[in-house]
Amino acid sequence: MAPMTSFADLTTIAVGGPIARFVEPTSRVGVIEAVEDADSKGLPLCVIGGGSNLLVADEPFDGVVVRDARRLITVPDEAAPVEGGERIVHVNAEAGCNWDDFVAFTVEIGLEGVEGLSGIPGTVGASVVQNIGAYGQEVATSVESVEVWDRQTKQTKDIPACEMGFGYRMSMLKASMYAAPAVPAEAFFPTPRYVVLSVTFALRHSPTGTVGYGQLAKALGVEVGDRMETGAIRSAVLKVRAAKGMLEDAGRYAQPAMAGTKRAEQIAVAVKAQSAQSGSRSAQPDYDRRSCGSFFMNPILTPEAAAVLPEDAPRFDVVLPDGSAGVKTSAAWLIDHAGFHKGFRIDPESKAGLSSLHTLALTNRGGAAAADVAALAKAVQDGVEARFGVRLVPEPVVVGLNLR
Repeated sequence: MAPMTSFADLTTIAVGGPIARFVEPTSRVGVIEAVEDADSKGLPLCVIGGGSNLLVADEPFDGVVVRDARRLITVPDEAAPVEGGERIVHVNAEAGCNWDDFVAFTVEIGLEGVEGLSGIPGTVGASVVQNIGAYGQEVATSVESVEVWDRQTKQTKDIPACEMGFGYRMSMLKASMYAAPAVPAEAFFPTPRYVVLSVTFALRHSPTGTVGYGQLAKALGVEVGDRMETGAIRSAVLKVRAAKGMLEDAGRYAQPAMAGTKRAEQIAVAVKAQSAQSGSRSAQPDYDRRSCGSFFMNPILTPEAAAVLPEDAPRFDVVLPDGSAGVKTSAAWLIDHAGFHKGFRIDPESKAGLSSLHTLALTNRGGAAAADVAALAKAVQDGVEARFGVRLVPEPVVVGLNLR
């Protein structure tokens, strides 16, 4: 009998317990049926993407895990500019499509809009749940509509971008899972009420894109706001992410549980880049790649709470969901200034530690259990709260563990 699939097999941090039933539907109807079957039986349901934003307990998951095996990308419009100068091109991707495969595809056919989001692990479906963002771009700015299965009404629905409730690492899909920050909702957790089936993007036909972030501009030797070839922006983003330890381990796609989830040519590119970086003097240890990426969200505070922070703490003005003024600060800055250095471990024998390159990533140094990662996260949360009065909120979906 084949060994039982576990979350350790499916997640980028490589921890988590065995799964009672793991299914990979290959059709739109199959996805809906798998979700409906679990819901009708009252079974715990986890719809998983690339496993990059997920931390699951070590105990067995006595429910159903669904991973969409559909990865088709289609371009219903003309990919080239049409008569009259219309430059908007619509691209549809099925939810199971690897996100970086999608970015590479759009750059290759000359489209602008998501090149700054290169190298983010996960899937197209997960991208809109989380509203992924990096280097001056957010997925929200390129989404036209999202096709979902509504688990409550038992119907499919097309949600326009204006109704998606996009915010910083937030959407109405993600919001349906939580009663409060890091507090799971009673009805829909760890899978949102709305299960993504496909996403339609509105991108722009252009060989160049805007460099919208200082660190990226420095890597390219240009100014913020300058325009560069989208391929050059993508390459620079991948290099910057690699230097910060924020690329997943490309070797995971050689594992049986990950077979077929990423295009072979893009795996080859990732493996080559990883090998080159591993051979450099500043090479990151292999364990730095076994993480959930950024583990904590940047806190958004009231102006009064932000005023209590040290004078040199980063501050960025934002608008809160209710329309009032807020201030975003840096979780990485808070962690570092609370005394948690790069490579920090609770004790020298701990199998979980902060990345050697970025304090915002919690890593599996080899053989770590979910409990080890959770203990490290708790230590960081408690330390930051004691020093600054701010409770950090996990960015990943945390299942079976309490990290409030």
